[in-house]
Order: sequence, then structure tokens, then C-alpha cells
Amino acid sequence: MLAISSELPIVDCQLIRFGVISEEEARRRILETVSPLDERAVPLAGALDCFAAEDYFARLPLPAFDNSAMDGYAVVASACKKGGRLRMIGEQPAGPDRKLRVGGGEAIRIFTGAMLPQGADAIVMQEDVTPHGTDISVNVEVEAGEFVRRRGCDLVEGQMILPRGERIRAATVALLASQGFANVIVGGKATAAVISTGDELVKPGKELQAGQIYDSNSALLGALLQRCGVSATVVEHCRDDRESLSDAIKRGIKNHVLIISGGVSVGEHDLVKEALREAGAKIEIWRVAVKPGKPFLFGNIDACLAFGLPGNPVSAFVTFLQFVRPAVLRMIGATNLNLPRVPAKLAVGLTNDGDRPHYIRGKLEHGKFRPIGRQESHALFGLSQANALLRVAVGQSLKADEIIDVQIWD
Repeated sequence: MLAISSELPIVDCQLIRFGVISEEEARRRILETVSPLDERAVPLAGALDCFAAEDYFARLPLPAFDNSAMDGYAVVASACKKGGRLRMIGEQPAGPDRKLRVGGGEAIRIFTGAMLPQGADAIVMQEDVTPHGTDISVNVEVEAGEFVRRRGCDLVEGQMILPRGERIRAATVALLASQGFANVIVGGKATAAVISTGDELVKPGKELQAGQIYDSNSALLGALLQRCGVSATVVEHCRDDRESLSDAIKRGIKNHVLIISGGVSVGEHDLVKEALREAGAKIEIWRVAVKPGKPFLFGNIDACLAFGLPGNPVSAFVTFLQFVRPAVLRMIGATNLNLPRVPAKLAVGLTNDGDRPHYIRGKLEHGKFRPIGRQESHALFGLSQANALLRVAVGQSLKADEIIDVQIWD
């Protein structure tokens, strides 16, 4: 291990200790830095895609009472015979209990969701009877329990319905509403700033000059943040100019997360690392052994997490998913920080002869994964057609039809 004199300037110490690290080490260092934001109460209608900040338990059983699963007739099963007649004695719609009671030889007209009358233990569907004025004849055999939803058959009182750290989905909102929750305690609300760098970039909608390209990374990173549940409140483009970049960084660090795309490599126009240092950032990571995405940077300024992503869009995409996404999710209260993994059959053989793990972009369809498009870091069209990533380790060879695990993001 290289010994570093305490008399050396701090910048020199940081430069000496930087080296290419593994993606596992990078992720570990990043997540050690992240603390969840303060939890907050939100109305249930505004809780979609937030993360629960506490465990939630059922207050009521579901269903809350025995009820009918069909429009039909509530009967006593043991008193019904195929072809027999029953006398209609009342009607129970969905809503308040009319406190009716049914006995042998009787039937009560009932509708879906209505409370089961006392004495009834089965429902005969309306399609299975023949009306005769105030009587009906039953055209089927009837067994106890048919078309009856028993109290608590779906959910029992006290059962956990939402664990801490889980994303609140649309169906979760409905479940919470069924239990009478008007408000939910969720993770903190994070804000983010996105800065794209480069003299070659032009905002979409403006006219391109020779040598210029449209800025796609700002749109990409804003969309990825939104999928995490965070809105980019600041989106800026900076030319390769130290002063304008420094000013943008000063504005960006007022947020919880700052993402800068481009300018983090080793060229003369790669100004991000030094500009962040000048703003007071502690740089923790610079360069990660991953393909695409080696020139990745992570640091922090006070309460702001600062990420420097490569300028090539595929590299920015991969490094966001592997490093930025888990940090953002932890910040807003999630406990599962990993991309979903699913098994798939590999359509073609693959070998990684390089010196870094390679994330292959591909299409997962009908249980089969196939690499799609060019696998270079600039190939945005291929990325747009992909829906899954396959990590191929250094020296790893995979055969066609081999079962592999792929990461999905959509």
C-alpha cells in the first residue's frame, strides 16, 4: 500500500488514491454515503410510486362480512333439490343490511356484494333458476358455500399489507383505501439537477451547425430520474467552460442529487472533476471497471450527492442504472435497490475477452434474450429497442440456449 504523507495537499492525496475500482466496490462506497431523507405524510391520492416509511397492517378483514359473489338467490343448501320450488321472501341489495333471515323452502333475492342473510349458506345464480311469480324453481344441485365470499377469505385483520420500503403501486393504493387509510407515511421527497456538458451539444428544436449534435442525455437522465420517483427541478447545458460549469454546479448542489453528463474523462475539455473540487466536493470515486461507463465519478458536497456520468448516452444509461438509481432509491426510502432480474434463454453465444464486465443491451421477449443493435457506447437506437441488460463477466463465455439472468428496467 502506498503511504501518503500528511504534508501533501488534499487534492494530491485524492489524485494518488484514485484508481479503477470494481462496480461492486463503487456501489458499496456510494450506498455507504446515502442516508434516507426525512419521512413525510402524504394524502393517499398522492402516494403512488412513493415508498412506505413504516409497516402497514390490515384494520379490517376483506371481505368485511359474508357476501354474495353473484346476482342470484340466497338459500339453505340442504333444503334445495334440483327441480324443487322455493318461496321468495325478500330482497337484499348491496348496501345496508336489511337483517333478513332465510329458512328451508325459502329464498331471498340477492345481488353481488350484498351481505348474506342469516340462515343462508349458498347462492344460486339467477341463470340457474326459473321464476314463477313469487316462487322460483331451482334447476341445479346446490352445495353449501357456493358463490359465497366468506369474511376474511382475502385478508384477515392484522395481516401486513404494505412493508416498509416497498413501492406503493396503484393496487396498493386501492388496498390502503379499503382499510380506511386517508394518509400514508412515505419516504422523503428528493430533488435533482441535471447538467449536460459539451460545446457540441444543442438543445432539441434549435438548428444544428456542422459538428453539433442534439443533447439527448438531459432527456434520458430526466426520464430515468422520473422512473425512480424523482423530478429534475433544474436541467442545464454548459459549454466546455470552467466558469459557466462552476456557476451551474453552485446552482445544482442546492438539490439532493446533482448529475453531470460528459466532461469526466481525461481530456483537456474534461473539467467536471476539478470544477466539483473547487466547489467543495469530496470526490470518492473516479473510474469504475465497467463497460460501457468507465469514466464515472461520484462525490458529495454537503447534503448533495454528485454524480459524473460519461457523455456517451449508453454509458450514461448503464452507469445511472447501476450506481445512481440505487442511491436515489435509498434516499427516498426504498429497501429493494436492485433492478428486477428474470431468467431467460440466451439466443446467441457471447464471450467477453475484454478487461471489464460488459453490460450487453438486448431484447427480452418470450423468455429469450437477444443482443440488439450495435453494442458501442454511442448506439442510442439499439438502446431504444432494448428492454434488458445482460452482465458478462471478464473472461466469461456463454453458450446459445444457456439460461442466464438479465436485468430489466421497463
